[in-house]
Amino acid sequence: MTARRGANPALIALGAVGAVGVGAAVWGIGIERYLFTVREVTAPALAPGSAPVRVLHVSDAHMAPWQHRKQDWLASLIALEPDLIVNTGDNLGHRDALVGIRRAFAPFVGIPGVFVHGSNDVQAPSPRNPFKYFAGPSRTHAVSNLLDTEAMDAYFTDELGWHGLNNAAARLEVAGNSIDFFGVNDAHRGWDQLDTLPDALAALGSAPGRSSRIGVTHAPYQRVMNEFVDLGADAIFGGHTHGGQVCLPGYGTIVANCDIPLKQAKGLSTWSHGGRTVPLNVSAGCGHSIYAPVRFACRPEATLLTLTARSA
Repeated sequence: MTARRGANPALIALGAVGAVGVGAAVWGIGIERYLFTVREVTAPALAPGSAPVRVLHVSDAHMAPWQHRKQDWLASLIALEPDLIVNTGDNLGHRDALVGIRRAFAPFVGIPGVFVHGSNDVQAPSPRNPFKYFAGPSRTHAVSNLLDTEAMDAYFTDELGWHGLNNAAARLEVAGNSIDFFGVNDAHRGWDQLDTLPDALAALGSAPGRSSRIGVTHAPYQRVMNEFVDLGADAIFGGHTHGGQVCLPGYGTIVANCDIPLKQAKGLSTWSHGGRTVPLNVSAGCGHSIYAPVRFACRPEATLLTLTARSA
């Protein structure tokens, strides 16, 4: 008789690692990126005596026309009965994306809303090495393959009644509250013009009675959030990070694609600057580039953030 030779331990280990990798890819590409979820949180941010405001924060849809599950899910969020929509950009993900955006947001017509641009609202995505994402914040590229940003903006403003905050400010009445909103264009591309905001806010004039201020940005860079706090923001909304998109279970976000601390790359936290601390909500977003169709340990999301009155 001849003795049976044992299996090579290195090959067993390699096979196990390969099986885990295949399983993770199947989960991230085929399952988790469709597990849309709503995160519900509460934060005191409004002027004392203000009525609560239910804010639906949506971000980073990166919409393509064939993504019907995502469109249907976004449309279903009308059942949350929000008082306000805050859209922190990167809505478009394909040259024909507006078809899907219309289908997703049509139920929200007449609900007050504000929005800012991400770079993907201006420029179509292009194939890139996905592993470069984990090397740190991505480099900026020359603007090419332009999308129909004007058509998207016209839909948001003329049909839905939302207000654009790209280096601009607006005053809205929301659930009986007077709220001043201000925001910037995509800071990741350097399109933010923070120096224009003081004049934009001053042009709104004095608010009648109690008023609050909310800052909105696509990319939550520290310079932007610090300036927002200096300008009197009572809360800040951001997106862009995708929450890391591919995270490590038990560890969390690996990269945020901007200079925000990784532990604040998704969810509700606070931002402190100049002796003031305000709520900060960074959405992990509900989409991904069509060239990186994966989510792992970071489900696609929207946030229902109930803003309440601060104590006097």
